[in-house]
Amino acid sequence: MNLFRFLGDLSHLLAIILLLLKIWKSRSCAGISGKSQVLFAVVFTARYLDLFTNYISLYNTCMKVVYIACSFTTVWMIYSKFKATYDGNHDTFRVEFLVVPTAILAFLVNHDFTPLEILWTFSIYLESVAILPQLFMVSKTGEAETITSHYLFALGVYRTLYLFNWIWRYHFEGFFDLIAIVAGLVQTVLYCDFFYLYITKGSRPRGAGWKGVRSFPSSLSPWGPGFLSPAPYPWREAGTKGRAGLASEASSPGICPKPSSLGVSDP
Repeated sequence: MNLFRFLGDLSHLLAIILLLLKIWKSRSCAGISGKSQVLFAVVFTARYLDLFTNYISLYNTCMKVVYIACSFTTVWMIYSKFKATYDGNHDTFRVEFLVVPTAILAFLVNHDFTPLEILWTFSIYLESVAILPQLFMVSKTGEAETITSHYLFALGVYRTLYLFNWIWRYHFEGFFDLIAIVAGLVQTVLYCDFFYLYITKGSRPRGAGWKGVRSFPSSLSPWGPGFLSPAPYPWREAGTKGRAGLASEASSPGICPKPSSLGVSDP
């Protein structure tokens, strides 16, 4: 496992921890899209079905368990523990427009037509767009708490580091997985405008709040024009993988080797 992949996993884990801490400490899930979190739970479940059948490494197994446990814990907090604080009125993205196309695509475009491989491919496709309900919610409400912005930024960093991971593997190992790379590119592009706003508008002294900035421009918005409020709005501060060339790469819980490539289920 190369450094980019390891740092990507850490960034992914940091994003999940930030989100859980935000919900638990504030006793509120305001500003968080429950639909995105359900999609991430589906992603991890579909990807890690081999958890009890194929052991690769302690690191790999632990990260699988953490991702699955944290994703379902987040869903439980949103829809049960702190349900009264969930803003369902603004979390209105039509997730069927994400799940159905990615499921169909997984059946049509995959490395091997087997149940585990199709589920792995489905998880890759779905993860690339699972953040859309959250970004749509931020655009629709016109605001995001600082910690939610940090969560989104950490997820974007995770995806960006994984792109460097694929470049590294292609250069040093000759490994190239088109499905994982294209899906990763799509996911990273969805974060680009948020990155811009986060870096250029989010640097404020502690306690000074966030500058008023315009939301995602419709020209850059991943869901296109027509969904955005025409007026500027403030961001405020208020109180969650494909083939591997080497067996060693299988130790990472990110975009991992497919079942058929190493003779084991996809981690």
